[in-house]
Amino acid sequence: MTELNNGAETLVRTLTDSRIDMCFTNPGTSEMHLVAALDRIDGPRCVLGLFEGVVTGAADGYARMADKPAATLLHCGPGLANGLANIHNARKAGTPMVNLIGDHATWHVEHNAPLTADVVGLAAPMSDWVRLTPDAASLAQDAAEAVAAANAYNGKIASLVVPGNAAWDTASESAQAMRSTPPVAVDPTALNEAVNCLRNGKRSVLIVGGNCLREQPLAQAYTIATHCGANLLAPTSNARTSRGHGRAPVTPVPYPVHQALEMLAEVEQVVLVCADAPVGFFAYPDTPSSMLPPGCHVVQLASQDGDGPAALAALADAVGATDPAAVPKLTAPIKPIDASLTPSLINAVVAYRIPEQAVLVDEAITGGRDLLDFTAAAAPHEHLQIVGGSIGIGPPLATGAALADAERRVIALQADGSAMYTLQALWTQAREQLNVTTIVYANRAYGILQYELRNVGAQSGDQIGEVARNMMALDNPELNFVQLATGMGVPASRVHTVNELDRALCAALAADGPVLIEAVL
Repeated sequence: MTELNNGAETLVRTLTDSRIDMCFTNPGTSEMHLVAALDRIDGPRCVLGLFEGVVTGAADGYARMADKPAATLLHCGPGLANGLANIHNARKAGTPMVNLIGDHATWHVEHNAPLTADVVGLAAPMSDWVRLTPDAASLAQDAAEAVAAANAYNGKIASLVVPGNAAWDTASESAQAMRSTPPVAVDPTALNEAVNCLRNGKRSVLIVGGNCLREQPLAQAYTIATHCGANLLAPTSNARTSRGHGRAPVTPVPYPVHQALEMLAEVEQVVLVCADAPVGFFAYPDTPSSMLPPGCHVVQLASQDGDGPAALAALADAVGATDPAAVPKLTAPIKPIDASLTPSLINAVVAYRIPEQAVLVDEAITGGRDLLDFTAAAAPHEHLQIVGGSIGIGPPLATGAALADAERRVIALQADGSAMYTLQALWTQAREQLNVTTIVYANRAYGILQYELRNVGAQSGDQIGEVARNMMALDNPELNFVQLATGMGVPASRVHTVNELDRALCAALAADGPVLIEAVL
């Protein structure tokens, strides 16, 4: 135990001893003693975000690539509220995160000052663990428990509310790091059922998610599926997938409901490993929510809290899939001929130029629909997606990923509409000189909404009324991402053709620091 002066210092020391080495911050008055403690103690690296959605999104990106949680420092209930959308995304992605949320001193709450809010009530729906620490003497132990909760297998969201007096009052000791909850063990009954399914000759699908989409467990899943004659699928969107040349291929369940229903129409049984049974992203009139046909038998071999890689290893042994299956040889990407840009041409250029072991952050939305087809044989890379469906994660996710591993190049594929939710992340990229190349698909619209207006049955035909169009168009006035980026310290250029994009991307990947490319469609 270490002798310290106040609660804030015991907190910071406990975080440090618990291997929290990154803290994304946007503090206010209630957090000033925490700020001072982070300044005095050689603990987590502190990175400022200009909006709480950047802070929480960056913590998500950091944890996905570092395989350990970062902390966030947020200001009272409204500051937490600003960051909740990307906390939601992180929770759906299975990302570990420790949120430190300042609050009024306990004796000040009753006076209903302007920032008074039910912070615990705000945090609870997006968190797996929530606590309001009562006093300085409890703060260190509460912090240790928060980190342990976040580090539970496959990642959890832990939110610790810190009243001002708990930070500034005297406290003497930090707390020891705690062990986290281990993964749920493989259930022998479920294992036997999965083996029977894969051996009985019926049309079967193996769906893997979570950390089973990393290189080694994914290769084992592919071997099992190949050996047993099953199709290997992944959820529609995933936190991190190892993709590219030489890696086992896996097909995500399509986002469009009609495509997913068609893909799965003849399936008789499904084995799930760290994945849920596929459902539609949204509800549609006269359309089922489940993408599986009626009567399809489902076996949950490993839940989201289970040890997916261990489950796959046990399954491989049980079905005799011991010799690794050969990965199909695919033609390497080629540079497309020069032409005016389309989303597919952007994706083709990216696939051609992506560096070895790069991180591809994908919030291209409609523009990225065929991205996986182009990048299947690209250089080996990690693919990060928006899992919770709340747009505005791309720029901060790329920021956190770059901070987690400075040796990897980060390419962020970004829809223009969702970019505006958290574009402030560019400022953090410039301040920290992060090697992030952002490509904006500038179609001047919320393209996904135009698609869904028709898909959900609210609009028939191709003609969109003026009122509806104005709620989905971004062309009056047009956004100028070159000016927006340079205004935050990020060099930027605008391109219209394949050759212009290729030259700009090559230059960006060769440069130190962030670059933005506005690709006009």
